[in-house]
Amino acid sequence: MRKKIVAGNWKMNLTLAQAEQLINDILQAGLRLQDGQEVVVATPFPYLLKAKALLKNNPGFYVAAQNCASEKSGAYTGEVSAEMLQSIGVDYVILGHSERREYFQESNAILAKKIDLALANGLKPIFCCGEPLEVRKAETQNEYVAKQLEESLFHLTEEQLKNVVIAYEPIWAIGTGLTASAAQAQDMHAYIRSQIAAKYGREAALRTTIQYGGSAKPSNAGELFACPDVDGGLIGGASLVAADFVAIVKSLA
Repeated sequence: MRKKIVAGNWKMNLTLAQAEQLINDILQAGLRLQDGQEVVVATPFPYLLKAKALLKNNPGFYVAAQNCASEKSGAYTGEVSAEMLQSIGVDYVILGHSERREYFQESNAILAKKIDLALANGLKPIFCCGEPLEVRKAETQNEYVAKQLEESLFHLTEEQLKNVVIAYEPIWAIGTGLTASAAQAQDMHAYIRSQIAAKYGREAALRTTIQYGGSAKPSNAGELFACPDVDGGLIGGASLVAADFVAIVKSLA
């Protein structure tokens, strides 16, 4: 049985006091996670240790970084390495988010290096893939996403892939108020799974967690998560509101 994961990507938001309050509010909601369900909180770098401390006695709750460097170490001012993240107990790291691709020109090749460094340091990558609006309009989204998978993930062994979560984020549905329909989400998730099956076999495809990452909210999470190939969500704005995030997590059931 593959894991069902809801991860909250806080992006560049909140002060330390606000971050601590948000985590406490989520914990006080009394979520009861079922077997195979996980909640991941992706805080800004300065809050990772605090988040780890607050979540340490809560089974099923994990901490993620929002990025890591593409180099092991060295003279890279302002960068944070996978080894540094591992040394403070970070569990997951988000890689390839559309904002990193667009604003920081992260290529598929750079992301392949980041994936390798994350895995080498015991971090579980949440690898983001997805198409912009013009690609969706041209109906070439399958080819676009397949290229992302091929160039950033498919050099891995089957054993390495076991520690990778994939998040499909239709870029046209991030921060725009638009959301892919449940049918659109299911179609792409099934396609991604078919690509994994073609490369690694059916068993590998069936155990890979594939999240939806395009403006999921309490009102549509249940429908999205009910799709057979949608294994939770990578949540942006709604993860900053405890009640909304808790409601989305409850939609996993």
